[in-house]
Formats: sequence, structure tokens, C-alpha cells
Amino acid sequence: MNYRRYRIAICDDERAEAERLGSVVSDWSRAAGIDCAIDTFSGAEALLSAREDRGEYDILLLDVEMRGMDGIALARRLRADGCRAEIIFVTSHFELAGEGYDVDALHYLIKPVANEKLAEVLSRAAGRLAVEPPSVVIFCDGGTVRLYESDILYVESFLHDIVIHTAAGEYRTKESISAFGDRLSGDFFRTHRSYIVNMLQIEELSPAGLRTFSARELPVS
Repeated sequence: MNYRRYRIAICDDERAEAERLGSVVSDWSRAAGIDCAIDTFSGAEALLSAREDRGEYDILLLDVEMRGMDGIALARRLRADGCRAEIIFVTSHFELAGEGYDVDALHYLIKPVANEKLAEVLSRAAGRLAVEPPSVVIFCDGGTVRLYESDILYVESFLHDIVIHTAAGEYRTKESISAFGDRLSGDFFRTHRSYIVNMLQIEELSPAGLRTFSARELPVS
């Protein structure tokens, strides 16, 4: 069975509301049997900074009315950067629930958000994500690159960088191998402190190491 962890970000400058939404998302993930990593942010800049360090999110819950950069402007910035996450807007004002459809938002929720309604929309978001093959977005050569997991052969660590080997070439990015591994599905396994391998690419495994279908010999600890 293909395993996938969804990364969900909640951005709301009202701390109590952000924590409540996080609790609802956590309850939904347990009830739906969907593994999720949930991060909460008090403002747009904090989310943007985390995205640079940790990579792309799958689902975004964005408060429309925030101090500084509001949720609509944040969504437009993310889309301009190549973000393809499912976006759910949360707003206190019904009249604002029509702005920002140019960012392909999945839904607008009016505060106070009903737990059942949020769970329903999250299930819709997960359903849409499941249609597209699992992928990861990396920062490489000054821009973002989306790599589908099926194209990744293995990942190799070099100090603070990793090199992602694909059939089409290599991509180098600044990220720890542990953090990158957390963003991958269960089709990947860390065979060594410096290697993560796509298990679907393993042709032969022995105590001495493994060989991929691309004839690359890799160590196994």
C-alpha cells in the first residue's frame, strides 16, 4: 500500500484560533487514518520562512485577515513561487469569501469554523491530493523544482547538502537527509546514514549492500 504523509500548515495571527484549528486537524487525521505533520504560524512571514527551510506543504489553512501580509496576498505569493498546495481560506467576514479565487482556493470557511465542516473540506483536499502522484518540491539553482517520487532513484547526503538522483539527472539542494526523508512516502528507506533509496528501484539486496536497476551499488548499514 502506498503511504503518504501530508504536511499541513495553519496560518492565523490569533493564537487561540490557530491552536483550535490544529486540534481539529489532528482529530480529523486520526479519524480518517491519514498521517499528517501539522505546523502552525502566527503570520505570513513565518510561514514563508519555514517553507524555505522545510519545503512545500500539501494543505494550507490561511486566515484572510492577518496583520501585515493577509491570507490572500500570502496565497498569491505562494502560487507565484510554484506552490501547488490545496488552499483553504478562513475568514470572519462573509463578504470576503469571494476574493482570491485566482489562486485556485479549494474552499472558504467562515469563523467560527464548525469542526465537521473543516473535516469535510480536509477530506476533499486529501482526495484531490491523492489523484496526483506523490511529489516533493525542492529549492535548486535559485528556484523551485517539483520531483515526482517515482522518478527519484536515491538520495545521497554531503554534509549540509543532499543530491537527489533521478533518471533525468541530479539535483542538489541544501537540506538535511533526515528532513528530506520525512517528506517522502513509505516507498523510501534510509539504508545508511548518507543514503535514502527508493525501494521500488532495488534490484538486489545483500549483507554487502544493494544494487539498483540503474546498476548503482549502494551501502547498507
